[in-house]
Amino acid sequence: MQRVLFRGVYTAMVTPFTEKGNIDEAALKVMVDAQVRGGAAGLVPCGTTGECPTLSHIEHDRVIWLTVHYAAGRLPVIAGTGSNATSEAIRLSRHAQANGADACLLVNPYYNKPTQKGLYLHFKAVADSVDIPCILYNIKGRTGVNLETDTLVKLANDCPNIVGVKEASGNLVQMEDVVNRSQDSFSVLSGDDNMTLDLLGKGGDGVVSVASNIVPRMMSAMVSLFQSGKVKEATALNDLLAPFFKACFIETNPIPIKTAMARYGWCRESFRLPLCTLDGEEHRMALYQALDALDAAGWIERRA
Repeated sequence: MQRVLFRGVYTAMVTPFTEKGNIDEAALKVMVDAQVRGGAAGLVPCGTTGECPTLSHIEHDRVIWLTVHYAAGRLPVIAGTGSNATSEAIRLSRHAQANGADACLLVNPYYNKPTQKGLYLHFKAVADSVDIPCILYNIKGRTGVNLETDTLVKLANDCPNIVGVKEASGNLVQMEDVVNRSQDSFSVLSGDDNMTLDLLGKGGDGVVSVASNIVPRMMSAMVSLFQSGKVKEATALNDLLAPFFKACFIETNPIPIKTAMARYGWCRESFRLPLCTLDGEEHRMALYQALDALDAAGWIERRA
C-alpha cells in the first residue's frame, strides 16, 4: 500500500456521557462538526482522552462507528484500537477497518510490560491483520514500557502499513532520533501538546492534541504557522497556550479537558470510575484562569 503522511493537528476526542452514564451520541456529533469547522486535520476517538479503558467493547465499537459516520469523509478518523492483549487489538482494529476508519492508533501493551521482541511481535501481528495505516502510540508513563527506536524502525521497515508514531515518551532526544532514522513518508506526531513546537522544530509532523478539543482553531493555526515558516507567530500562540497545556494535566487526563468542555456546554462533567471530577477548587480555579485567558483572546469554542 502507498504510505500516507499524517501532518497537522489530530484531536484526541473526549467521549461524552449522558446523565445516566451512556454514550451521549448527540453531543459527540456536535463535537465532530466543531472539529471540522475548527480546521483539525483529523479525529482520534477511543484513545486515552476518550476514556477507552472504561468503555465496553460494544461502546468502543459504537464510538468509532459514530465518529466515522459523523465525520462523513470530511476528516480522517484514526481509531484507537490498541490493547494489552494482541487478540483484542486485532479484533478492534479489524472492526475499525470494516466500519470505515482511515487508520488505527495502537498503544503499547500496558501492565504486562512486554520485551522489545514482544512489542515487535505484537505490533506486527496487529498491523498484518488489517490493510489500513497503523500509527503506534508510545507512552511509557501510562504503559510502563518504552518502544525503543530500534524496534520502531524495524517495524516500519517490515510492515508497510505502519506509517507513523504518536510519541508521548516526553523525551525530545528520543523523538528527534525517531525523526532522523525514519523515512520521509513516516509521520512523527507529538503526544504532548506542550512539546509540539519542539518536535516540529526537529522535523516532526504534528500532534495528537488534547487541547484542540476546546481550541481547534488555535492549535491548527499554531502548527500551520510553524510549518509555513512563521515561527515567531507560532511561538506567540504557544506561549499563550502554555498555561492551558499545563492545566490540562493538573490532574489525570481527561479530567481537566472534559471539565473545560463542560464549562462551555459541549458535554456533561461526567466520568467513568475510577476517574472522577476535579479534586478541589484550587485545581478548578487554575483551569478556569487558563481558559479565561484564551477566551479573552477569542480562541475558545462554545457549543451553539
